[in-house]
Amino acid sequence: MKRILLLVTFYFGIFTSIIAQTSLYENPDFDQIAKDHKIIAILPFSTTVKLRPKQMKSMTPEQLKDLERGEAASIQQAMYSWFLKRKKRGKLQNLEIQPPKTTMALLSKKSIDYNSLKEYTPQEIANILEVDAVITGDYRTDKPMSEGASVALGLLIGFWGSTNNAVINMSVHNAADGVLLWNYNKKVRGSLGSTPDDLINILMRKASRRLSYTKNS
Repeated sequence: MKRILLLVTFYFGIFTSIIAQTSLYENPDFDQIAKDHKIIAILPFSTTVKLRPKQMKSMTPEQLKDLERGEAASIQQAMYSWFLKRKKRGKLQNLEIQPPKTTMALLSKKSIDYNSLKEYTPQEIANILEVDAVITGDYRTDKPMSEGASVALGLLIGFWGSTNNAVINMSVHNAADGVLLWNYNKKVRGSLGSTPDDLINILMRKASRRLSYTKNS
């Protein structure tokens, strides 16, 4: 009996841990609001690569910033590719996705870059981009997932490992009023060789069922 109780407690603990690592919010009006959306934009996610003190000794602060900017761009592109694949399958018939290059070019014309994005509200950014909604997010990882960054970091400080731990907090904001329409927070664990595309596929596997743009397709 004691052994059974211990096993139940153990598995319950695992289950609770998994639940705690995933949370989703959906605005009750999202479905209705999404019907009028014609184009959305994806911003580079605010990225933090948390290295160990020993690893940081071989990097300058600027190198770390460059690493994080590269990761942010990779996640942005991976999310864009995910939506394009759904559109190709006919699951986003009335929705256009603004290409990341267009998004960043329009922001650059307003002197807005990756570092200054946080100074603007999602509504302000959406109006600059002339889109109906923007996808934003925070991304924290202990190892970079983009291939270039992983190789560069591995060569620089011998930073190789079998897994990547990442936490993504993704949001959709309405352009008209800045209202939060959807938020998804999930901890993802990748294996050796995981890419940003793998990460987004894992993230969106279940989340897409609750995302108004894709859940009914």
